[in-house]
Amino acid sequence: MTQKIVFATNNVHKTAEVANILAPQYQVLNLKDIHCLVDIPETGNTFAENASLKSSYVYQNYHLDCFADDSGLEVDALNNAPGIFSARYSGIKDDSTNLQLLLKNMEGKSDRKARFKTVISLLKNGENHLFEGVIEGTIRTEPAGSKGFGYDPIFQPNGYNITFAEMEMSEKNKISHRALAMQKLVDFLKEDHS
Repeated sequence: MTQKIVFATNNVHKTAEVANILAPQYQVLNLKDIHCLVDIPETGNTFAENASLKSSYVYQNYHLDCFADDSGLEVDALNNAPGIFSARYSGIKDDSTNLQLLLKNMEGKSDRKARFKTVISLLKNGENHLFEGVIEGTIRTEPAGSKGFGYDPIFQPNGYNITFAEMEMSEKNKISHRALAMQKLVDFLKEDHS
C-alpha cells in the first residue's frame, strides 16, 4: 500500500526527483499539493533546527508524515559563515549579490576550505529523524561555470578541478550534500520504519 509523505518544498523539480526514487512505496507531495501557502519561518540556529521547524509545522498542521531540508555553505576562514544565512547572506535573497559578497569577504584569505551541508528532518509517526550530507571543497577566487545556482560557481569539491557550476547536473547530483543526505533518507524509508 502506498503511503503519503510530504516534502516541505515548493520546488516541483526537487519533488519529482524524490518521488521518482521513493515510488511506488511512497506518494510524495509538496507544499502546494497540500495547499500549504505559508512561508514557514526558519528561526533556528542550525540547519537541523530549521529543517525540523519546517517538518514540524507540516506534521502539526496537516497531520501528514513530512520531511524538510535546510542547506548552506560553511567557509572556515569566515567562522563557518554564511551557514544558515546562505540564501540571504547579503541581506537579500539574490544569488549573484550573495556570491559577490562572499568573494569580497574572502579577499586576501589563504584558507579557502569550505563545505556544503544539508540536514533533512523527517517527522514520521511523530518521531524526528535527522540525516546529514556534507561535501568538502574550496572556494575559488573567481566564479566559473553557468550551471547550478547559489555558490556553485565558486565551490570546487575536493577531488575535482571544476566547480559545481561547471559540472553536469547528473554528476553533481551523485556527490552533492543534498544527494548524500537524501540517500540516507531514502535508505531509511525503504527499510520501512512504519
